[in-house]
Amino acid sequence: MKTAWIVHQYASTPETGMGGRHYYLGRELAKKGYRVYLIASASHHLLREKPALKEPFEIEAIAEGFNLVWVNMPSYAEAHSRQRALNWFLFPWRIQRLVNFIRDKPDVILSSSPSPVAFLGAQRLAKKFKARLVFEVRDIWPLTLTELGGYSSKHPFIRFMQWVEDKAYRDSDAVVSNLKNSVEHMVERGMQREKFAWIANGFSLDEVNSGMPLDASTKRMLPKGKFLVGYTGTFGLANDLYTLIDAAELLKGNDDVVFVLVGGGRDKHSLLSYIEKKKLKNVITLDYVPKTQVQQLLMELDVLTVGAKKQPIYKFGVSPNKLFDYLYAAKPIIYHIESGDYSPVKSASAGYEVESGNPQALASAILKVYRMSTIERELMGANGRRAALEQYEYNQLSEKFAEVLFDL
Repeated sequence: MKTAWIVHQYASTPETGMGGRHYYLGRELAKKGYRVYLIASASHHLLREKPALKEPFEIEAIAEGFNLVWVNMPSYAEAHSRQRALNWFLFPWRIQRLVNFIRDKPDVILSSSPSPVAFLGAQRLAKKFKARLVFEVRDIWPLTLTELGGYSSKHPFIRFMQWVEDKAYRDSDAVVSNLKNSVEHMVERGMQREKFAWIANGFSLDEVNSGMPLDASTKRMLPKGKFLVGYTGTFGLANDLYTLIDAAELLKGNDDVVFVLVGGGRDKHSLLSYIEKKKLKNVITLDYVPKTQVQQLLMELDVLTVGAKKQPIYKFGVSPNKLFDYLYAAKPIIYHIESGDYSPVKSASAGYEVESGNPQALASAILKVYRMSTIERELMGANGRRAALEQYEYNQLSEKFAEVLFDL
């Protein structure tokens, strides 16, 4: 039985955070007979519930063959904390002691970004065990920090991370990413093209079929007899939500069309102020719903939107988790992300793709769906569900993941 150690500092379970990519891939790998240890910090800004550790490490058994290894780390308040940056260096150092803690020795060690600094710790462990080494890129650092964060490429810390990124491409046995076209950036940084594998994010069929009903109080807040335009997820500037609100303003004369925004985040207050300033009566905001209820919520909506602000870095592709939930929900999707030649909605004939930052184009696409017959909408939604089941279900994605990890 082969064993994989997956080093991802910001991993979680659905109970402690979002769960996410490595939780679901790890669970599916275990079902296939592999042993998986997902190694994560017990204190980071993406956790809703932080495990209370009394020892340096704690193993939480998730399923047969799948364990989450929590690493005791200093806590910090928010994403821009100085302690978060310090933890980037402390985490790869602390995980060296796992050599004598985890009973099953690894055949492969995967290190997932961000931050790339963890790769140095994963590489050291791989050398000790003579294990295969895989580097995974979910955010291209430090390019993300220079293009989106405004940092200078000449800053000493950015130059250090650039050195780590180049080293990871050079020294890893394989490189995997959820960003389809990121291979072009990697090759420019010196990686051999044949090392690369694209494995998208996805969705868990078990989870979406869990059958958890939508909370009655949430359901009561949804207008009856209206055409509902939905968004679920983080209320962040990066998600192009101000364009969505501007589109709502353009359509406020149509009493049948109502926008439903579900979620939260650090920018929610600003977004609510923007809605109030425009005196929009056709926009409703709701708090997060549990992930097990998301599919039931999506069933109540008529068209779903997913967006991102226009940024050059997105030419390498994107992989927003909500997109795959949307596809499975079998509802028309409007995708306002400029992601190069990665066109998941268009290629699936599951909706429309429009320019990000263009409220007129977004409003026009919404009206197209609004004016469709029920049969036309159902056909578009069925195309999306077919794509979800054929390309983005975590059981299928884990097969490709296993091929990369274990060089099958």
